[in-house]
Amino acid sequence: MSSSPRLRALSLYKELHRLGREYPDPSYDFHGRIRRLFQKNKDLTDPEQIEQALRLGEYIKNETLALYSLKKYRHLRQKYPLSSDSPSHS
Repeated sequence: MSSSPRLRALSLYKELHRLGREYPDPSYDFHGRIRRLFQKNKDLTDPEQIEQALRLGEYIKNETLALYSLKKYRHLRQKYPLSSDSPSHS
């Protein structure tokens, strides 16, 4: 990748911070956990460890996005339940 690990980390942090605004469980402290995770890894110098930390951050981002999609899907299913008396499409 052409961008520096620092820029990738900053971009990832910003994305995770934005995603945390809508986190469904306020007691989880999403922002605090993300901040501590990034602060813990701020002194990494080994490129391999940096890349591994960035991959973990991407994984967390993707899992959070999947959680939001599932939440939206469940909300729609509750709002528009399948009725048994509707004609089936054969």
